[in-house]
Amino acid sequence: MARGLRRPGRRLVVAVLAVVVAGAGLGLYWFQPWKLWQDETVDEALPAVRPASSSPPAASASASATGPAPSPSVAAGPRTLAGGELISHEHSTSGTVGLVRLADGSHVVRLENLDTSNGPDLRVWLTDAPVREGRAGWHLFDDGEYVSLGKLKGNKGSQNYVVPDDVDLSRYTSVSIWCDRFDVSFGAAELARV
Repeated sequence: MARGLRRPGRRLVVAVLAVVVAGAGLGLYWFQPWKLWQDETVDEALPAVRPASSSPPAASASASATGPAPSPSVAAGPRTLAGGELISHEHSTSGTVGLVRLADGSHVVRLENLDTSNGPDLRVWLTDAPVREGRAGWHLFDDGEYVSLGKLKGNKGSQNYVVPDDVDLSRYTSVSIWCDRFDVSFGAAELARV
């Protein structure tokens, strides 16, 4: 009889160990804690015109009625329309953000001297939310309107994020480094017009 009791006990131990190993694996995948010690630096120059992989600017209805709109002069170069300093939210974050109109009329959000923690599923969001300091600002950015400009290329450096042509820039007032997995802002900047 003692022998029969040992078997169910072993099965229980094996089942518990299997659940613990599976839970640890899932936890490691979900939280990716090693990213806290890994930095990825990306330093891009400010483009003079939209990168070739992006779609061409859409012509306005009024321009098509009177012929093609004149193209902006390439000599005009990029122009910063709005910008601000990043503040820390969930993780220590610093650097500057600029909304830049390129010579061809397209727009990019430019992060300069970015320094934040690496994390799972980080995105760059253009939002209509106000930027608040401290914990009050961590979860605001998905409450209103936002446009995801793509995955964060690196947690350090200077980078460009193409703004789609159909985005009405007058509706967005801030940029957030957003962790989509945990619905929290790592850092954000108010876009003040210049």
